[in-house]
Amino acid sequence: MENPAVKTTRPSSNISEILSRFSKACKLRSFDVFPSESTDVRPDSNDPCEETKDKLGGTEICAENYKPSKKNRTFCGDDEISKLFDIVSGLKLAYVQFQKAHLPYDTEKIIAADNLVVSQFEELCRIKRQCKKTKLITKAKLDSSRLDRLKEEIDVKERNLEKLKAQVKSKDCEFQFLLEELHCLIAMSNKLDEKLNQNSLEIKKIDMWRFPNISSLESVFQAASKSIHDFAKPLIVLMRASGWDLDKAAGSIVGEVMYAKKSDKKYPFESYIARRMFQDTNLEPCNIYDLTRFDDPLDALMAFPDSGFSKFCRQKYLLVVHPSMEASFFGNLDQRGLVLLGKHPRTIFYRIFAKMAKWVWILETIAASLDKKAKIFVVRRGTRFSDVYMESVEQLLLGEGQADLTVQFITMPGFKIGDSTIRSRVYLSEMK
Repeated sequence: MENPAVKTTRPSSNISEILSRFSKACKLRSFDVFPSESTDVRPDSNDPCEETKDKLGGTEICAENYKPSKKNRTFCGDDEISKLFDIVSGLKLAYVQFQKAHLPYDTEKIIAADNLVVSQFEELCRIKRQCKKTKLITKAKLDSSRLDRLKEEIDVKERNLEKLKAQVKSKDCEFQFLLEELHCLIAMSNKLDEKLNQNSLEIKKIDMWRFPNISSLESVFQAASKSIHDFAKPLIVLMRASGWDLDKAAGSIVGEVMYAKKSDKKYPFESYIARRMFQDTNLEPCNIYDLTRFDDPLDALMAFPDSGFSKFCRQKYLLVVHPSMEASFFGNLDQRGLVLLGKHPRTIFYRIFAKMAKWVWILETIAASLDKKAKIFVVRRGTRFSDVYMESVEQLLLGEGQADLTVQFITMPGFKIGDSTIRSRVYLSEMK
């Protein structure tokens, strides 16, 4: 009697592929099931879940062990990991039942085992999604808490930054105040330095006037020589403007002279002024301190109208400025008339003259103070040049031809003070 035909139902190819991949992943050995052998695979007797008997070969399978628990699903903790291992174990058992259902071939058992395997895979996927979602939530919470901490740190840093800005602003204001104060102190210091220098100069001047020496006499000699040169300039200008023949005027002063250059024709007029200023001079010591306190000699003349310096100015002006010269310069003799009356006109011309007279008078006074027997000496024309008693107004090359140079005229007389000599200034030319 023939056995009735059994209708076989094969699982889908997708299930077979899943089982094949799972078998490779778990590295399970295939079970060799033969008709002569019976293999019973039972779950662990210590499993706390209820045991449910399946009709597949009489093997007991813990069905409740494979259903997901509603507890502890909020995160992948120890319970979820333990359940994951249980599901993997149940999946292994379901795979064993799936193999046993093929020998002998039982369609219903194959379908039941297949459904059980699929349910285990679905549970695994659910746990995977839950863990992934929990991981994202946890990460978001961590990011949120980290962001909150960063915001708190930023707030603290911003508050500290505002404090530092306020401190910097305060320091800037303090710096500006100190800088202005420093500038004020520097200005005050400069003023004090100037005042101190002025005081020291005044002290030196006072010492020089009260306690003169040869060095101070030489300085005054240079100042007097320069003042004569300065007065000769406006005198020559006025003479030229008045129509004077300067060549004839120079010749009438020093005679015929061979000048090294045309500009040297100013020296005869300086010689004329020096002769008049030092003419009939009696060297007598006088008090020059009152005169030196004034920068403008006219102020000194107004303050001390009866002083020796005032008399000296009146006398020398009448000698230096001839009436014909003054009349040609100014068209009148008003200044001369005031001087004859014992007054001092406040004109530019007379002020320049008074400055010259001041230094000449100081020179004569200091010389007399240093030596009561001090003498003024002049050098005659034609005298052979000697650098002991003479100084050339022009810086000639005085070398081997020095003996061939002779004096034509002087522009400043010399002084003999004890053993010291202040050389006279002369204009030289070659001896014929």
